[in-house]
Amino acid sequence: MVKQVSFSDRLFDIINKTFMFLCTIIVIYPVLYIISSSFSSSNAIISGRVWLFPVEPNLQAYFAVFRNKQVLSGYMNSILYTAGGTAISVFLTIAAAYPISRKILVGRKFFTGMFVFTMLFSGGLIPTYFVVRSMHMIDTRWAIVLPNALSVWNLMVTLTFFKTSLSEELFEAAELEGASDMRILWSVVLPLSQAIIAVIALYYAIGIWNSYFDALIYLKTSSKFPLQIILRNILISNQMDLSMGGDLVAMARRQGMADVMKYALIIISSAPLLMIYPFVQKYFVKGVMLGSIKG
Repeated sequence: MVKQVSFSDRLFDIINKTFMFLCTIIVIYPVLYIISSSFSSSNAIISGRVWLFPVEPNLQAYFAVFRNKQVLSGYMNSILYTAGGTAISVFLTIAAAYPISRKILVGRKFFTGMFVFTMLFSGGLIPTYFVVRSMHMIDTRWAIVLPNALSVWNLMVTLTFFKTSLSEELFEAAELEGASDMRILWSVVLPLSQAIIAVIALYYAIGIWNSYFDALIYLKTSSKFPLQIILRNILISNQMDLSMGGDLVAMARRQGMADVMKYALIIISSAPLLMIYPFVQKYFVKGVMLGSIKG
């Protein structure tokens, strides 16, 4: 028997699909525009001829960016900071969340309150700088990965997952088999927590990859700069200062090149994360549904 669909249901379906299509266009078009602009000529960008597809396609902007030797150095530094920092952050998050999630931990409410307190009150930039300086981490790679290694928000998300998704019966069964706490963590907790680990690892990786402020404050040696600082310096050096005199044609050409380089830099800085995301997408979808109501 074929179920009859009412007019109101069909109308709702049409409106819903139309709305979702418009939202998709709104999200996709800026990305396509940036990609097309990065492959277009500076004259096409200045004249506003780029709408959807590249105009006068060329790789001039990418050649100009990679001609700077510090770009490759910045790429390697960012990969190092992101990989090492993410590993350290995930390790610290699990090491803090797992004990607090266990009811047998004495004083776990106190420790939870101490972590939550740091979400509400912070010492600020100057005290943090003094702490980093007192630990002799100024102009070292550790200054990028250690000061913000633990996110309390990610800690609370992981803690909630451990509380709601891992039953006490699992721990009791493992203890009856003679497993130690470290054995339980390694053989029981971590295999069942791949979704949340992938989610917090992605959060940490995105935060570290996009971060530039810590490097701007703590690093002085250019060979240690991450990619974001290198790209920022390139953009600043190619900005046109309208207060300066000179050949207007040359200034316009330089401004046009700077505009094209902006789009190329956006693609260059975003490409690694866009390539990583498909591999963790399935875990990410599971992770964002952790707090949903299960039927």
